[in-house]
Amino acid sequence: MAETNSCCSWLKASLPFLGMVSAVTALATNMIVSKIAMTNGTSFFILSVYSNALATLILFPCGFLLHRSKLPPLTFKILCRIFLLGCFGCLADIGSYAGINNSSATLGTELLNLVPGFTYILAVIFRMERLNLRKSSGISKSLGTIISILGASIVTLYKGPAIMNKALTLNSSAIISLPEQNWVLGGILLAIAAFSTAAWSIVQSSILKIYPAEMIIVAVYCLFVTMQSTVVALIAEKDMTAWKLQADMGLVAVLYAGIINVTYRLYIMSWCLTRTGPLFVSLFNPLTIVISVVIGVIFLHEVLYFGSVAGAVVLVTGFYAVIWGKAKERKINVESTSEEEVSLLQDGIEQA
Repeated sequence: MAETNSCCSWLKASLPFLGMVSAVTALATNMIVSKIAMTNGTSFFILSVYSNALATLILFPCGFLLHRSKLPPLTFKILCRIFLLGCFGCLADIGSYAGINNSSATLGTELLNLVPGFTYILAVIFRMERLNLRKSSGISKSLGTIISILGASIVTLYKGPAIMNKALTLNSSAIISLPEQNWVLGGILLAIAAFSTAAWSIVQSSILKIYPAEMIIVAVYCLFVTMQSTVVALIAEKDMTAWKLQADMGLVAVLYAGIINVTYRLYIMSWCLTRTGPLFVSLFNPLTIVISVVIGVIFLHEVLYFGSVAGAVVLVTGFYAVIWGKAKERKINVESTSEEEVSLLQDGIEQA
């Protein structure tokens, strides 16, 4: 019985970890699929509108079924917060697609490593994390944030020589023809998307504390993002034929983004946020690098540059510095709590 309880406890504790691994895998794959669709002519504005609209249609009935017995009332205050959440989500969505369109999916996943650093800065500003430069944990988290931003600057501003520029496929002919890339513009757009993603995590955490119905929040959020991205698309997309999707990669990208990247990933992230906090969730973004590099270089003929590799190493170094600081801080808190419990127990024995 004890072994069974121990196994169940271990599995329960591992669920946020497993959930975030699946979430970042979905995100990395979506970047690849979207890159192919955009290369074949699909507008990233339209991709954002249709994918969020599809997610809205899925999430609303699922949300009401899941929370039908304990559905809290949606007040105007909560709706305003979700609308703000939608603004950050819309900016992250369109910024990410536009950045990938101007650069590559590999750069997109590398700059996701900025999310933990931005999240830490925002969490400190809004007092979700403590900044204590007198302790090694606080120094490690702060330095890790700075190093992550430095690594992002390297991958954005420095390409260097090509390390691998031939696809390792059975067919030597190109699968797709890549358009001219604007690496710096793509990097800036992706950095903006990373900041927006970090802000999304902070706002989402604050909403979940007062409205603990993850799927309803994500459903309303997707509705707002659909409305916001539609307005942006109507202004920015002059070619009205772009709204018509053919039964090709564009349709595949919409279906994958709507069902997997938005519906599944955002729900899993919201579920994990309620149990672990925004910093833990953001720390999984570096896992997308490996997935994206392998798919991008092998199947999409993306060129792998020395600057990307060097910058990614610096980014991951900063990422693990933040993780180490967070783990050490948690260990200190656990030890401090244990000492307080022992002290209280001893006081109770002495008084008895």
